[in-house]
Parts: sequence; C-alpha cells; structure tokens
Amino acid sequence: MNIRPVRYDHPDAVKLNDQVQLEYVERYGDGEGDATPLDAGMFVPPLGLYLIAYDDQDRPVATGGWRTQDANDEGYADGDAELKRMYVVPEARGLGLARRILALLEEDARGRGRTRMVLETGTEQPEAIALYESSGYEPCAKFGHYRCYDNSRCYAKPLF
Repeated sequence: MNIRPVRYDHPDAVKLNDQVQLEYVERYGDGEGDATPLDAGMFVPPLGLYLIAYDDQDRPVATGGWRTQDANDEGYADGDAELKRMYVVPEARGLGLARRILALLEEDARGRGRTRMVLETGTEQPEAIALYESSGYEPCAKFGHYRCYDNSRCYAKPLF
C-alpha cells in the first residue's frame, strides 16, 4: 500500500467521499450522509492534511484527513485537530489501513502544533468506535455539526 497526501478535491478523494456518503446513508437511513460543511482549503498544510491509500494497482482504497479547529461556538477547543472522512472501501477492510492513516494524521497534526485530535462518529459505526477506542481515544463533550444528535459520539486524544 502506498499512502500519499492529496487535495480534498482530488478526483480520487471525491470518489471515496461519494462512497462514504452512500455508506452513511445506508447505515443511518437519513438520505443525507454527512452534511458537515467541508472544503478543500481546510485540509491544505499547515491547516490540515488529507491522505489516500492506494493498492498495488494504484486504486484508491482508503482515506482520512484532519483539519485545524480552535475554540468556537460548536464546542471545539484551542489546539484541536479534527479527524474527518476516515473510510476504507469494503474490499480493503481488515488490512490495518485505517489504523495506519490514523497514526500518520496524528503524527502530522502533532508536528504542526495541534494538541488534541477530536472526532465525531455515530452509533451505527461500531467498527470506527472500536478503532478509535483501541487507539487511545476517549469519549468527550460533544462538538461540531452533529453535537445535538442522540446517535452522535465524540472522542478525543491528547497529541502531546
């Protein structure tokens, strides 16, 4: 596997984002997917980073990114890096790609002076919850776009 940085609006990133949105619709049945406002500039270093893993045939199979967050009215704290769009295509699951991408994102955010990685996921994503908990993330106060939803779960991990 080859993991490399790309822009959030790169065609492969758009393709994987479309796939994860369909999965959100299937899991949550709301027809919307994740409506959190995102744009490519949020993931441009030093403000963030977006990664894609490619298989040995150069097909995009996994993705994830982080973006800078600081204290605001959505519940973020100064120094936060927010994890977004972690996704592995079904045929590449179980290979440890999400864990590898997560570690690279944490390392990059730490190196850019971010002090805490935060993420929001949902109750219909037990695999994601298991990954984050086994990687040292702990439940935290809700933040972000879905902070008022009952099925939302927020996690945080210090990066220092």
